[in-house]
Amino acid sequence: MKDPRDIIISPIVSEKSYAAVEQKQYSFYIDPRVDKEEVKKAFEKIFNVTVLSVNTINVKAKPKRLGKSTGYSARMKKAIVKVGKKDKIDFFESTV
Repeated sequence: MKDPRDIIISPIVSEKSYAAVEQKQYSFYIDPRVDKEEVKKAFEKIFNVTVLSVNTINVKAKPKRLGKSTGYSARMKKAIVKVGKKDKIDFFESTV
């Protein structure tokens, strides 16, 4: 297994993700090559929470253009992690 800190890239900061915190669901960008089981183990190890479920979403690369140059944005993978009733991730709780 990879290092858990290499699996979780960054939290998703949006109104929708903060609204889901009330249902104990937290959104993060993760490494596109990992599966749900690795994500679950990483969250349990880093944040010391009980993970009930993990939903993942693959985000396609979008075409981008800057002047004459064309290319694509990076593809990403999102994870929505649901934790137990008594658990919380402090990063989201402190800013809500």
